[in-house]
Amino acid sequence: MMARRAATSYDERDVKVRPGRGSRPRSKLRPAHADAEPGLVVAVDRGRYTCVVDGRTVTAMTARELGRKAVVVGDRVGLVGDVSGREGTLARIVRVEQRATVLRRTADDDDAVERVIVANAEQMMIVTAVADPEPRPRLVDRCLVAAFDAGVDPLLCVTKSDLADPTPLLASYAPLDIPTVVIGHHATSERELARLREHVRDRTTVLVGHSGVGKSTLVNALVPGADRAIGEVNVVTGRGRHTSTNAVALPLPDGGWVIDTPGIRSFGLAHVDPSRLILAFPDLAAETDACPRGCTHGETEPECALDTALADARLDPDRVGSYRRLLASRERQAGD
Repeated sequence: MMARRAATSYDERDVKVRPGRGSRPRSKLRPAHADAEPGLVVAVDRGRYTCVVDGRTVTAMTARELGRKAVVVGDRVGLVGDVSGREGTLARIVRVEQRATVLRRTADDDDAVERVIVANAEQMMIVTAVADPEPRPRLVDRCLVAAFDAGVDPLLCVTKSDLADPTPLLASYAPLDIPTVVIGHHATSERELARLREHVRDRTTVLVGHSGVGKSTLVNALVPGADRAIGEVNVVTGRGRHTSTNAVALPLPDGGWVIDTPGIRSFGLAHVDPSRLILAFPDLAAETDACPRGCTHGETEPECALDTALADARLDPDRVGSYRRLLASRERQAGD
């Protein structure tokens, strides 16, 4: 039996320090991944990303350095690993290319956390029904503000026109010069669909609207075989139920993409600087050079140059009124 050493006989050579986790300095250099394959993210579901790579459907995960929620539908990315698309394979997204546009919203107007809806959309199709459910103009206004702020072209699609007269709703947006398409209840009119196809051909279009307005019906009409689930409207609440739970990008037969999104009940605009909204109205912006510093161009501003231009008949009153309505929608609660 070995005798125990006296405490005084130990020195620093007897001390063994176990390195802690992360004690080894990590290099800040990351691989360039010059050989990464380009791809398009078309769906996101529970940490797995469905991408289209050279016509193949590839399932991928994100590299740790990209962080959480760094990739959304519409992103153009670089992938490494197995990009064959064979069942059971998993690639890795290592790079997100610079986004041309970013469409985002917040939970409400006081929420500092932004949620990116889609990336690289060229057009926002704002879908609203004339009836069943009733139109919500304030929500449409908020979607327009988000589109203008993101630099995305708006397209107003009014559905279920055979259930009620769409003329009053269309008239309220006429001064904004927004392209508009009117569709019947079941989107079965070939003439109506032909016009809609012209608007979305060779473009990336994201569909936005509250539940029950017919977004999935439109997608099924535009993309044969899409088989997007279609929901019914609750007769008590007048609201539709969510049938799309995640954003999905689908290729159009004649070129381009449509992105179906879950129905929304609110559209927070905390991320939108109200002073930027005027930039989407060049004819109005040209008249604001004489505005005092800090002028918001709202209806209650005492010395706004828009009022002077209106008095001199240089501007269309309806267009100024529409702009100010959009501006005011930024200040209302998101669920109005």
